[in-house]
Amino acid sequence: MKPLKISLFVFSVLGALLLVTLLSRSVELPGMRKEQGFGTEKLLIKYPTIDAFLDAGKKIENLKADSVIMLLDTGVPEPLLAKSIPDFSKIDTLNLERISYPSNNPQLKSEIAGLLSSGRCRILHYGDSQLEGDRISGYLRNRLQSVYGGSGPGFLPIRQVYHQMAAEIIVSDHWLRYAAFDPTQAKTHDKNYGLYASLSRFTAFDHYQVDSVMYDSLAWVKAEIIIRPSKSAYGNLRRFNKIGLHYGNAAYPVKITVSTGQGPVTENRLIADKAYHCFEILTNTTPDEIKIELESRVSPDFYGITLDGNSGISLDNIAMRGASGTVFNSINPQSFRAMAARLNPEIVIFQYGGNTVPYVKDSAAIDNYARYLSGNIKWVLRQIPGAKVIFIGPSDMSTMMNGSMATYPLLPYLDRQLKNTCLSNGWAYWSMYEAMGGENSMAYWVEQGLAANDYTHFSPKGTRIISELFFTAFYLDLKK
Repeated sequence: MKPLKISLFVFSVLGALLLVTLLSRSVELPGMRKEQGFGTEKLLIKYPTIDAFLDAGKKIENLKADSVIMLLDTGVPEPLLAKSIPDFSKIDTLNLERISYPSNNPQLKSEIAGLLSSGRCRILHYGDSQLEGDRISGYLRNRLQSVYGGSGPGFLPIRQVYHQMAAEIIVSDHWLRYAAFDPTQAKTHDKNYGLYASLSRFTAFDHYQVDSVMYDSLAWVKAEIIIRPSKSAYGNLRRFNKIGLHYGNAAYPVKITVSTGQGPVTENRLIADKAYHCFEILTNTTPDEIKIELESRVSPDFYGITLDGNSGISLDNIAMRGASGTVFNSINPQSFRAMAARLNPEIVIFQYGGNTVPYVKDSAAIDNYARYLSGNIKWVLRQIPGAKVIFIGPSDMSTMMNGSMATYPLLPYLDRQLKNTCLSNGWAYWSMYEAMGGENSMAYWVEQGLAANDYTHFSPKGTRIISELFFTAFYLDLKK
């Protein structure tokens, strides 16, 4: 076949495809979403319109997102290295998204300020995968400890399921982890997951699964936990002298030996009465290494380790991959309440909503989610009476729309509804979506290397920026 005929054929096909774009139209779909093509919302063949075709590849502009990033890139020199109160007089806060406080709880801001400056305050930071690896929490903890005092990374799970930089935890191979928010696991017998919604065991069974008359026929199992300060963590996090081993459901004697590089510190037994307890290890200075050896026939449930200083701010990072904040009221409150009574958290930060965004189909589904979420927050507050609540909404998230990455259509409505729900219940709310720059800001953050190519999670640099945006808004509200 001659080249001329091949060229004519190719151009004819391209021309026909271009003409079809003139027939394509925008079709309304459930979830406030529009797609281009032929058909109806039940059967749609996607095809771009002529306008979409001509706009393809055009750079996304988001002036608000650009100004938000410039605000911190130029206003605060190297946030990671800040060791004192930042000079907010040099920051242009015109485009800074501020925290919203409820009109029906006018004292909330001053109460939070009083708690932070009281000399000792524990904060729980619950959230989804945006918090994994101590992201956001670690930055916020370091900033607050620099201003109000305090040290240590707070809570750490024994069995690690993702890399985190707060401290180095090394355990023997046979440790198992169970999480209330993990849909791939069956719930534990009593659903007693503790304050941090997860637990670890060094045997594959607990006392519910073994008849007590069979205990003595079981083999003794040894387990090990090694704790070291992380060289990659902020300086404040590398200092701690109060190590708490939180456990419950101990039905058989457990021998515990604690040692450092200088030799044994203590040998003891855990309390085998099935109730919640904390085995506390106090040191004069931060040990280079703490080794905890456990030995028993039946493992208790270990709710985690806390690494704290004597005073100031403690902030616990509680990352729940895949969660939407609606798992709390399915937890047995027994150990949750007991741990809260001992640790005395006074501020609770919730950060959810992102895992709901891809699945809601209409505004009614969002309204239902907001009501269900508020019920779960109220469940937490019944176990921690008097705690103050700050809610951080979801970030901007993008999906493919007509050939381009754009904000999920229902996300702005979700952000507004979460804000209204929180304020009507007397809780503070910070819109991460608006703080990033609003609609289509995630595409801009990805372009700048501040978010991953999944258009959902932040990169390390993006994490520092979004964390600084929240801390700056928070501190501006609390400073005298």
